[in-house]
Amino acid sequence: MRGTHAVNTLLNNGIKVCLGSDWTVTHLNVINGIDIAVNRTTKDDANPDGWIPSEKISVEEAIKAYTIDAAYASFEEDIKGSIEVGKLADFIVLSENIYEIPSDRINEVKVEKTILAGCVAN
Repeated sequence: MRGTHAVNTLLNNGIKVCLGSDWTVTHLNVINGIDIAVNRTTKDDANPDGWIPSEKISVEEAIKAYTIDAAYASFEEDIKGSIEVGKLADFIVLSENIYEIPSDRINEVKVEKTILAGCVAN
């Protein structure tokens, strides 16, 4: 299992990594996915330092993997993945700044607003 989800190893070798919420091994909640990528916690708490801690990534790397690098993986980086003039305005507003809170609190952050194509979706 050592090579499973070796995200940090991939990044350190210059490989773009995309994360998503459409696979059966992860939760649909992107905040949960970021938490897992950053902290590598398991539901059974069997790994207090995280499952294979050397594969943890930063919040910034996780967000990049969910946004611009995911858009790159689907050949859509010209229209989405970052907030720029001319691109789709798809983004979320969070209850807290996940760059500033302790990483063990990431999973407590809530999505307050979802914007799709520039329109409020919720």
